[in-house]
Amino acid sequence: MSVIGLEGKVAVVTGSGRGLGQAYAVALAAAGAAVVVNDIDDSAQETAKLITDAGGRAVAETVAIGPSEAARRLVDRAVSEFGRIDVMVTNAGVLRDRVLWKMTDDDFDLVIETHMKGTFTCLRAAAVRMREQGEGGRIIVVGSPAGQFGNFGQINYSAAKAGIVTMARTASMELARAHITVNAIVPTAWTQMTASIPAYEPLIPIVEAGQPLPFEVRHDHAIGMPQECAGLIVFLASDEAAGVTGQAIGIGGDKLTVYSHPSEAAVAYLDGGWDADSIEAEWESKLSASQQSSGVSLPPLNLTPTDG
Repeated sequence: MSVIGLEGKVAVVTGSGRGLGQAYAVALAAAGAAVVVNDIDDSAQETAKLITDAGGRAVAETVAIGPSEAARRLVDRAVSEFGRIDVMVTNAGVLRDRVLWKMTDDDFDLVIETHMKGTFTCLRAAAVRMREQGEGGRIIVVGSPAGQFGNFGQINYSAAKAGIVTMARTASMELARAHITVNAIVPTAWTQMTASIPAYEPLIPIVEAGQPLPFEVRHDHAIGMPQECAGLIVFLASDEAAGVTGQAIGIGGDKLTVYSHPSEAAVAYLDGGWDADSIEAEWESKLSASQQSSGVSLPPLNLTPTDG
C-alpha cells in the first residue's frame, strides 16, 4: 500500500494558527511539505514551532488576509524561504453572525473581505507564481455547509462561502492548461464555534476528557476532530490528485462526500413565453413539487452529558 508523500513540495496555509488550519498545516508538514504558516497573531509562530519541533520545515508569516499585498507576502515568503510554491490552502476566516435586520455594513464587509476577497487574492497570487514555475500546482479553497445550503444568521458568511465554491469551479477551468488543480473543501469538525452550538453542549466534557465523540455525531452530523479533516488536504495537495479539479468535497467525522454542481430541478416550456398567470398555473400543477428547502438539515441528537 502506497503512502502519499509531499516531499519537495512547498505549501502556504492561511489562518493556520489554530483549529482546522493548524491541522492542515501540521498534516502537510508531516507528509513532507515545507509550510508557510499564516495567522493574524502569535498563533502562527506557535504552529510553526509545533511543526519544526516535530522535525518538519515551517516559517510563520503574520498578516491579515484580504488585501493583495498580504497574498503577495505569503507567496514571496514561500519562494524566499523554500524556493517555490506548490500548494495554496485558503483557510483564513472570521465570523460576524447576526440576522439580516441587525447586520451592519462592517459585519458584512469584514467577512466578505476576509473570506471571499482573501480567497481571491491568495488564489490569484498563487496562480501567477505557479504558472511562472510551469510545473503545475494545487490550490485548495475552503467552503462550508452554510455556503451550500444557507444558515440562519450568516448571510455574510454563507454568501462568501457559496462564492468561494463557484470561484474554485471557474478557476479550475482557467488554470487547467497550466496543470493547476483548484478544489473546494467543505469541512465540518469540533471547533470553538461548534462547541458554542447549544445542541452540542453535552459533548464538551466528552471532548475535554479526550473521549471519542458518539457515533451519531461522527456519522450523522459529520463531526470529528479537526485533524480528521486534514487527510483530504494532503490528498488534494498530492500528485495522486492530479485528475481531481473543480470539485466541492465535504469531510468530517466518518463522512466523505462529493457535492453536486447546481442543476435545474425542474423545467417547463411554453411556446411564445410566459406571463404571470401561466407561471402561476404551471407552478401549482408541476413546478411546486421541485421546491427545495433552505438551511443545513441534520437528524436530531439525543445527547446527555454522560454519553461517551
